[in-house]
Amino acid sequence: MIRFERVSVRYEGTEHPTLSGVDLTVPEGELVLLVGPSGVGKSTLLGTVSGLVPHFTGGLLSGRVIVGGRDTRTHKPRELADLVGTVGQDPLAHFVTDTVEDELAYGMESLGLAPDVMRRRVEETLDLLGLAELRDRPIATLSGGQQQRVAIGSVLTPHPRVLVLDEPTSALDPAAAEEVLAVLQRLVHDLGTTVLMAEHRLERVVQYADQVVLLPAPGAAPVMGPPAEIMKVSPVRPPVAELGLLAGWDPLPLSVRDARRGAGGLRERLADAAPPVPPEASARPTVVHPPVPRASRPGRFARLLSRKAEARVAAADPVADPVTRVEGLGVRRGRVEALRRVTLTVAPGETVALMGRNGAGKSTLLGALVGMIEPTAGTVRVGGLAPARTDPRAMVRRVGLVPQEPRDLLYADTVAAECAAADRDAGAAEGSCRALVSELLPGVGDDTHPRDLSEGQRLALALALVLTGRPPLLLLDEPTRGLDYAAKARLVGVLRGLAAEGHAIVLATHDVELAAELAHRVVILAEGEVVADGPTGRVVVSSPAFAPQTAKILAPQEWLTVSQVRGALEAGA
Repeated sequence: MIRFERVSVRYEGTEHPTLSGVDLTVPEGELVLLVGPSGVGKSTLLGTVSGLVPHFTGGLLSGRVIVGGRDTRTHKPRELADLVGTVGQDPLAHFVTDTVEDELAYGMESLGLAPDVMRRRVEETLDLLGLAELRDRPIATLSGGQQQRVAIGSVLTPHPRVLVLDEPTSALDPAAAEEVLAVLQRLVHDLGTTVLMAEHRLERVVQYADQVVLLPAPGAAPVMGPPAEIMKVSPVRPPVAELGLLAGWDPLPLSVRDARRGAGGLRERLADAAPPVPPEASARPTVVHPPVPRASRPGRFARLLSRKAEARVAAADPVADPVTRVEGLGVRRGRVEALRRVTLTVAPGETVALMGRNGAGKSTLLGALVGMIEPTAGTVRVGGLAPARTDPRAMVRRVGLVPQEPRDLLYADTVAAECAAADRDAGAAEGSCRALVSELLPGVGDDTHPRDLSEGQRLALALALVLTGRPPLLLLDEPTRGLDYAAKARLVGVLRGLAAEGHAIVLATHDVELAAELAHRVVILAEGEVVADGPTGRVVVSSPAFAPQTAKILAPQEWLTVSQVRGALEAGA
């Protein structure tokens, strides 16, 4: 279905080609996963399939890409639209209408499909992706994960024979990601759709792949083969494969189910060892807020539960002078209660992970903490100030936010100019920001334009800009979106260092592996309410949705990460 013949791509002004010597075939009706470190050219390779490279992005394409018999050098993207559906890393860049239902129909209208066919396919896609309740919602009011599902749905409705997906689950909660992957499986198995997908969260997708294409380094020729064989040699691999290599399991497991079958011996070796517990987490008991029936809100029972839960949080909080304190926070947007009765305290040196399904209120809570959103009830205090009623110039030294869309923070033409501006704004020593960029993004030159960076690299650059000010409270919204495992490990190292220096960190994330590696506490939101707040181990191990792979494999033992297991084995377990 897709054939690459000696494909190379070089962009103007670059010393080396982004892609070189790509020579492989993607069979019809298979799900092929594209993996590799950030910046190796995965998005460029995907772009050659849809014709966006080079017709839209520019650059010099040599060799040929044949899709369904059409040569992408002579067929522009609009001439491939009936054959190839594409969803990039940034769904907002693809939307052309205002509402969910209109966006799902737009691609079919462009192809001239009959109205009755369009209506049927829109309804099918709404059900497939769990979007029926959002059909009339303006796209601008949706969460990042909801927008991601709409973007995927908009390319499904024309029924393309080839789907090209760049980080399709990066902004989705675990349950929504499973739903999307189930839809892709159905398209591949039942309809013979060919899916070519790039994804950094391999723990979600590698077990579904028929084949894996590894791009090991920029400009290096790709390697294609069975998933288990490629994972043995790949520089990026999911925790289940990392644990399998550590334990010496053969064949290498790719799913939690397969790993659990062979984990009995490892559990016995770890039986007398105990996972390390951060001291900040051990002092705070788990607080579980019983779910309140929808019909009873905001009745007497709901208010009673809320008051009891808030009292337990206050009693559990040993901090006399927290960095931030939220009490009874409510936020209403039109008819939607985005947050209700949220109480939260974050101490100096504490890292808190906000988790929950898409639309649960995580980004709204971060917006209230930074002062972008005015509370409609309750109070928010950061460093003793009310963020929404304080001059932003005063707040910037107290709290910094890295948003889901890093481009919102990037204005200059080069990395060097961005860093120089960040140093001036923060009053930091010259070169402070550049040093952070070098730590998070090794190998990125000063003259690189931010738009030429991958989504993950732009996010790391935005993080460096915010970290330059070293705010006491650091807020991150989906900080690992687009990051490979090596980049994520570097990010974890930087954030751990900041926490050790006394910075409070609150991160909204769907990345359960990041929460397990970094967070002292996990706070789970549902429909704008806090339903659980406690030490990471106690909260996530008991949750099928938010437990990391290592916890699922070794349950009921409370091991969260491969690094914990490796440390125990090296200590003689």
